[in-house]
Amino acid sequence: MSLDSGLLAILACPEDKGPLYYLESEQVLFNPRLRRTYEVRDDIPVMLVEEAIALDDEAFDRLSALVADGGIAATFQA
Repeated sequence: MSLDSGLLAILACPEDKGPLYYLESEQVLFNPRLRRTYEVRDDIPVMLVEEAIALDDEAFDRLSALVADGGIAATFQA
């Protein structure tokens, strides 16, 4: 199941307040500025800074490529 488009339109990173990228195949919301992800569990975004996952270079590059190759739009325009 996918996140609701209305919810996606208002989701922002809880730390830097910027837009995120929803990678449905990975079940994460990706913040490339801070190099971290927020998990989506049972179709519920876990938007807690202390539960964010810091990305190493390999994971960051892989997720960045998914965004670019898939033409994935940010949750909103900053």
